Amino acid sequence: MSEHLRAILDCAGNERYVLPSGLTVLVRPMPGYAAAHAIVAARFGSIDLHFRLGEEELTLPAGVAHYLEHKMFEDQEGDAFAQFARTGANANAFTSFDRTCYYFTATNAVDESLDVLLNMVTHPYFTDETVAKEQGIIAQEIKMYEDSPDWRLITELCQCLYYTHPIRSDIAGSCESIARITPAMLYDCCRAFYAPSNLVLAAAGNITAQRVLAACARAGLDKPAAAPAAGRLFDPEPMTLPCAEKTLKMAVAKPCFGIGFKEEPLAPGDGRTEALYDLILCCISGGMSRLYRRLYDEGLVNPGFGGEVLRVDGCCCILFTGESDTPDTVEQLLLEEIERIRAEGVDREIFTLCKNEKYGQLVENLENVEDSASQMADFALMGQTVAQQIEMLAGLTPEDADAALQRILQPGRMARVRILPDGSAAPDSDETD
Repeated sequence: MSEHLRAILDCAGNERYVLPSGLTVLVRPMPGYAAAHAIVAARFGSIDLHFRLGEEELTLPAGVAHYLEHKMFEDQEGDAFAQFARTGANANAFTSFDRTCYYFTATNAVDESLDVLLNMVTHPYFTDETVAKEQGIIAQEIKMYEDSPDWRLITELCQCLYYTHPIRSDIAGSCESIARITPAMLYDCCRAFYAPSNLVLAAAGNITAQRVLAACARAGLDKPAAAPAAGRLFDPEPMTLPCAEKTLKMAVAKPCFGIGFKEEPLAPGDGRTEALYDLILCCISGGMSRLYRRLYDEGLVNPGFGGEVLRVDGCCCILFTGESDTPDTVEQLLLEEIERIRAEGVDREIFTLCKNEKYGQLVENLENVEDSASQMADFALMGQTVAQQIEMLAGLTPEDADAALQRILQPGRMARVRILPDGSAAPDSDETD
């Protein structure tokens, strides 16, 4: 690591505490900033459909984590959004495949907003009536996702790549699955995944550790709490594919395409391999790559073309998505570029530029209150710190990328999805879908 990066980390001022309840608390005071941002992250997402709680195995319908996210804002006293509005805070939440996060940004009454945030995630309240009331709202959200071509690409690719892994299911579930959700299910999920030992609280900006810890004490999180014996369960997943290709039609102006590669699952906490895969994608199709420049200069893709690593417990895949009037041409050029780099090795200069870009993103996040808190929470869920992430990134080499390319992005583990405009024919003359 350069002395410049080490100096930045030395003055970052991140403070870490593990309270007797098991809650992990991370604070980064940022003197001179007007706002404070706090986020509570739970290790509970849409893939948690089958898990063990003590001696009991539980199976849930798709969409429970997202449904629970909505319901955590309600209690016997009303709506937490209304309480945040009284403090002047801007609050929201989101659910991903493997986590649920609740957060707010405020310039005033930060202590009061912390009280609202911690109370809502530690005191769930559900009844048959309140649970049923949300079904119509979430059903509309599900329909919105179904109308999003970008999201449909990801969902359809995952269904092509995986037989049983819950990554196949939409994060919000389906109208049928959410209709089966009950208050008892939600309370089971809270017992299993919303225990303090499964939560991370991160705060940054105009805040101090003393104020954050005082809020935790007011919420009773400074006292010992039982850690539930909960764990995710997955069925064995072979490395073959249930489906090699799909074509569907939607109301899109230009054909959309997705190309996915099924990879071996990574060990829990293996951020190094995930970061290495991300660097490889940057070298293959990132904005500085030879392929991207050609595709963009020739008008074959729009600026949104690119690759991403999708990794959760029991699942790792690499996805390329974009829009193109000639998706088969783009796919062929992508596969040729992968094979060329596999044979010749990654371009050393581009690899260094990509590493520097990743450094820049990590360091830039340290100067933004929202990004700083979110970054701390994300890495804490993986058992890492920002400093460890930068140290790990510094140790990655082009030789590591060359070795990894010999085992990943194999054509025999590839699936493709096309979304064509309604009423259109196949876009390329060589289309075989």
